[in-house]
Parts: sequence; C-alpha cells; structure tokens
Amino acid sequence: MTLASAPLDHDYAAALADVRARVHVAEAACGRAGSGVQVLVATKAWDAGAAVGAVAGGARLVGESRMQELADKGEALREAGAVVHVIGQLQRNKAAIAVEYAACVQTVDSLRLAERLSRLCLEAGRDLQVMIQVNVSGEESKAGVAPAEALSLAAAVQALPALEVVGFMTIGLNSPVEDDVRAGYRVLREIRDTALISSERGAIDLSSAWQLSMGMSGDLEWAIAEGATMVRVGTAVMGERTA
Repeated sequence: MTLASAPLDHDYAAALADVRARVHVAEAACGRAGSGVQVLVATKAWDAGAAVGAVAGGARLVGESRMQELADKGEALREAGAVVHVIGQLQRNKAAIAVEYAACVQTVDSLRLAERLSRLCLEAGRDLQVMIQVNVSGEESKAGVAPAEALSLAAAVQALPALEVVGFMTIGLNSPVEDDVRAGYRVLREIRDTALISSERGAIDLSSAWQLSMGMSGDLEWAIAEGATMVRVGTAVMGERTA
C-alpha cells in the first residue's frame, strides 16, 4: 500500500484540540471531569512525514498497526519524541519490530505471542508494557481473547519476565446502536475491575493493569462513559486519505 502524505494545509494541532475538547466534554457528561483520558493518534497508512506532523501538532501517543510501516517510520517517530503503541494484530514473526520501536503492545491475545515478546525483550535488555486484547463483541472479524479468558491470560503474561500488563484493549462492536456498543465496553471495564479487585485481595498480581484502551473517532464518547482511559483516533486528527 502506498502511504499517504500530509496535506499541505492540514492543521494537526487544531484537529487534535478538537478531539481533546470532545474528550473533555464527554468526561464531564459522565461525571469524570478531569480524569485525564489520553488521546492516541492512529497513523496507519500515513507516511513518516504525516505521522511526525501529528507529533509536532501535540500528539504524544502514536498508534501503529502494521509492522512494516512501523519499521519504515520508527526512527522518525523516535526522533520526534513520540511514544509508540502497537494497536494492530501482531504476528510473532514481526514481534522484533515492535520490541525495537514500541513502548507498548496493546494487542497481546495469546501466551505464545507474549512469550515471544518476553524473549525478545530479554535479549534487547528492555522492558515492555502490554495490554490484553479482548474481543468483547464476539465478531469473528475481530482479534482478541474471549472475555472469559482475559484474566487468566493477563495473569500468565504478567508472570513473564520483561513484560508488564498495564491494562486491557478492545475494538468496539461495529454498530450504530449506542446501548449495544457500550455493553461491550462495559464488559472490558468489568474485566479490568475484577483484575484490580483480585489484586487487592492477593489472588493475582495485576495491580498495574488499570488502563482501558477503547473507543475511536466515531464512538469515543460512549467509551469514555464506560470508563475508557485511552481513546484511539485516526481520521479525526489525521484527516481523510486522498490517495
């Protein structure tokens, strides 16, 4: 795929400010004013110039989905000061690219992938934050473990060296029905809450797994209402691709 270049007249700072304003309004609307929901800017299919442009416009968190793109953009993003998260399905044979450039892999959905990341991190002499991806909608097109398996996977991953489980991630139901989409996000929040409660009781060690990465440009308000601590936006900040 040919990566899109930044439009000459695109104002990343203004677009990001608009998204953050939406976040602040959504926080206030559900009684979470000032809760500090983070905005991660998804830069899939945009070239390094566009991705760096978003960082220059104020985006600190950048999400990459394809490892070949991350390999191409990684150095430029690093030099720009971006904190890169992997937000696309990660194959084990591409895990080394994630370990080279990412601060967090949000899409851990198997112990085999986690073990591969752990080995690579040990070889590189670094630690890596990870999230457990959960398929809350049950849609076959979406990656992630089943909700019933999320806690056991999280505990197993947390036990691996060089990895820290910092939360849970999901891609919401593809539906215009608010109640249905929010029901899935509620499932993820309940998984997170159970992890934290179980940690307090000493049953498992997942006290670091407090983050909820859920919600995108079209439904971030619904996700925030259900407890999101991070929303992932692409088009709302990057604009529409023209090629």
